[in-house]
Amino acid sequence: MNHYETVFILNPVLSEDQIKETVKKFEDFLVSNGAKMISKEDWGLKKLAYPIQHKKSGFYHLFEFTVPGEAISPLELAFRRDERVMRYLTVKLDKHAIAWAEKRRTRNKEKA
Repeated sequence: MNHYETVFILNPVLSEDQIKETVKKFEDFLVSNGAKMISKEDWGLKKLAYPIQHKKSGFYHLFEFTVPGEAISPLELAFRRDERVMRYLTVKLDKHAIAWAEKRRTRNKEKA
């Protein structure tokens, strides 16, 4: 089982219900492929560094999970097929990145 982080940007014209439905869809997809969800973060609506599909902002979401490596290609294919997703990036975490992610999670819990 490898440790991964995925950040994806959703179209800013989506309603709150459509955003929740899309996030739930990808979370269910991961769990059905044997993933163990470690953390989910909703970063909200943020301004983009450059326009994507003529949009200047998007809803950012982060998933941190462990899953066998074979499940990443189908996940990224699902991201490409969904028109609500503007961009995505999946990164395999090494031991240093895992430690940093744990620090980030504890810092976010302290803020809340």
